[in-house]
Amino acid sequence: MAWVPAISFAEADKIICAPGTNLEIETRVISGRVQRVYKNLWPSCRAFFLWATNEHGDKPSVVFENKRYTFRDMLGQATRCAAVFRDVYGIKKGDRVAICCRNYPQLLISFWACHLLGAVSALVNAWLPLEPLKHCLLKTGCKLAVVDAERAQLFEPIVSQLATDAGAIRFIVVECHEGKGRWTSMENWDEVMDAYRGDPSYIIKEDPGILPEDNAIIIFTSGTTGLPKGVLSTQRMLLTVLLNSMVSALRGVLRRGEPMPTAPPPNPKGLLLPTPLFHITGTIVTIFTTMYGLKMVLMRKWVIEDAAKLIRSEDIGGVAGVPSLAHDLAGSSLANYPLETVMLGGGPAHESLVDRTRKAFPNAVVSQAYGLTESNATAVTFSAEDYYARSKSCGVPLPGNDILIMNSATETHVFSGEVGEIWIRGPTVMKEYWDEPEATNKVLTKDGWLKTGDLGYQDEEGFLYIKDRQKDIIIRGGENIDSVTVENALYTEPAVFEAAAVGIPDIRLGELVAAVVTLNPAVRSKMTEKEFIATASKSLPRFAVPVMVLVQDKPFDRTPSGKIIKVGLRKVAAEEWAKRVPSSKM
Repeated sequence: MAWVPAISFAEADKIICAPGTNLEIETRVISGRVQRVYKNLWPSCRAFFLWATNEHGDKPSVVFENKRYTFRDMLGQATRCAAVFRDVYGIKKGDRVAICCRNYPQLLISFWACHLLGAVSALVNAWLPLEPLKHCLLKTGCKLAVVDAERAQLFEPIVSQLATDAGAIRFIVVECHEGKGRWTSMENWDEVMDAYRGDPSYIIKEDPGILPEDNAIIIFTSGTTGLPKGVLSTQRMLLTVLLNSMVSALRGVLRRGEPMPTAPPPNPKGLLLPTPLFHITGTIVTIFTTMYGLKMVLMRKWVIEDAAKLIRSEDIGGVAGVPSLAHDLAGSSLANYPLETVMLGGGPAHESLVDRTRKAFPNAVVSQAYGLTESNATAVTFSAEDYYARSKSCGVPLPGNDILIMNSATETHVFSGEVGEIWIRGPTVMKEYWDEPEATNKVLTKDGWLKTGDLGYQDEEGFLYIKDRQKDIIIRGGENIDSVTVENALYTEPAVFEAAAVGIPDIRLGELVAAVVTLNPAVRSKMTEKEFIATASKSLPRFAVPVMVLVQDKPFDRTPSGKIIKVGLRKVAAEEWAKRVPSSKM
């Protein structure tokens, strides 16, 4: 039976965000731009963290291997850490602290310590090679870098040079026992924290006067096409995502025709977060679980059966991460476990994933979200019945966020249903790329529209559909082919675990469509290349059918956000095609 919602999204938002409600929306000028913002938003991350830890007290907050922390513990640890940052390292409001390590609890403790002081937490992708890591530290001008043993080993040969180039930078190393224990010109986290003899309580007593438009966080882009850029967001930009999550949940209730609840809708007992905390998805889930008082279980590394074991042993009700996470869990021993929530984001989910996830976890509410680091993750979302009815979409804009679909060449608005570049405006859109005005001006208009570089369209009801990244469009003889459509055609074959469509050079047509796939180990398949191509041809126009499908034995390389890195795949596919058709060389 077709899903027929009781009311429209606009009608739901009018009820949820009405004057006098906790989620009231008001229109005001923010940094010279007229925006729709939440009237009752916390003024700062500090105020939010103090409220949440007082609200949830002795509830479990963070679990990592044999370490367990309540919300009260996290406040105590973060307060002491903030005192050390201020008294030992001289960190004050507005200073940057780089945090570059695995998903250890100390990352979260450092994060909240920064916000108690009004310092800017600069979350650096720990998986980057040395040169881009060095770039990130120097770019932020940080006074202090919190690193783990792996990163300490990497930085040690250049630590003196870094200190000179940065003016003054000090390193503190967490979990030193996982490495050699001592590194030149670096300090041991445990020793520094234990040696502190000051009074941490003044951190709570002395309010640094943090305002909603003050800088809050820098998160670096993946840097797959150049050096990473630091996405700078204010307190308001980061915290707005929290109330957006509440609106999203309430929309689902009202769309089903149920009455507006007097209390927030129930949330899962806890969340598993395998996503790196230095990625915007990890950051948002961190503050999301803090707001709702949920236990967050961290993983050292994504191993599917380890994840399944943790979900059972920790009585986890929800998972959050990139679509590949749901794909892995649906094919694991966890299938049919009573998960309550599966939240997908950080990349497009192929349309068959929704059905697979619902089949594996029939009790779970599945949601999809779209956004970028530059929009503080979620700007567009939906869940449950709306998602199931339109599994190719990623939802509708949240209150305060606007979407335009633009012709990039002419910078004109296209018609409904026509594909163009997605532009986003609203209170979650970044302030700027840190210390990169030219790069900022390329993606951020003077009136606050973020040019995402993603291609998509909106239907007449406002649902957004992602087609591709501009740089991933394959142009074959004048025909624009989005790789997502090609990949979705291949995903209809159960034997396909991962699929990446890429363009390969052709002297006559400019580009041809090729694809690289990895195979699902749970499906013992001996399919031939011709059979893969035949599968794709069932749902694609002739010009979009891959001329070649390569099977790769190892998993694809991905960015921390879960996006497939296609640079190497393009090269492999082009080289193989040149061997097969030498005349194709350009």
